[in-house]
Amino acid sequence: MKWTPAVIERKHVWDQGLFTLTIRAPQVESFKPGQFLQLGYDLPDGHLHRPYSVASPPGELLEFFIVMVEDGRLTPLLWKAQEGDAIDVSMKAAGSFTLDHCPQASTLWLVGTGTGLAPYIAMLRTPEPWLRYQSIVLVHGVRHVRDLAYQKEIAGHQERSDGRFRYVPIVSREACPEGLSGRITTCIENRSLEERCGIEFSKDCAIMLCGNPDMLDDCEALLGARGITKHKKKEPGQIVIERYW
Repeated sequence: MKWTPAVIERKHVWDQGLFTLTIRAPQVESFKPGQFLQLGYDLPDGHLHRPYSVASPPGELLEFFIVMVEDGRLTPLLWKAQEGDAIDVSMKAAGSFTLDHCPQASTLWLVGTGTGLAPYIAMLRTPEPWLRYQSIVLVHGVRHVRDLAYQKEIAGHQERSDGRFRYVPIVSREACPEGLSGRITTCIENRSLEERCGIEFSKDCAIMLCGNPDMLDDCEALLGARGITKHKKKEPGQIVIERYW
């Protein structure tokens, strides 16, 4: 893997252990929103690195939406990082969780848990989803209301979209006056998610799922029971999945 030296330009803390790093990395090759890059450090016992979806389109400044894993090796180091610190970024992005791999449809569902929001933030900053889909629904599942990041930016999309963009936060461990309470899977199963945004899951949807593997499996099963299936080249469907671990 080829690395490029980069510098942390900004650090925005959303909540304890939940943060966005903006990294200046001008030598990173162009990529598609939804792909991931590796972040890491050269340590005495070897190079420590992990993949992270980029929360911004390609450019000299790249954003990464990160949650600290208490017993992890890398995220505690990233949490301690400060503006001006050096960091390594992989030269080339990877991954197929992009709009290129999504079917044509009237509605684009962007469904994610936790930092699975990152690829959707990147996509929504580009013209492509707005040009390809009549309606866009962003669903973000978290444990606590304080975990809902990028609120100002999301509100801006709502204001500019002339009703084409809907945002539904789903919070599992407390009430969410601005959204739904519970889990994404429960809100799909009881159809409260569809009722909330006034759009049904159907075969005229493109559905992107990103985040917790259990959520992905359960969502795929729930939607599959309704005839909504994974999208493949030889077997067109509706669902595109990105597993975060």
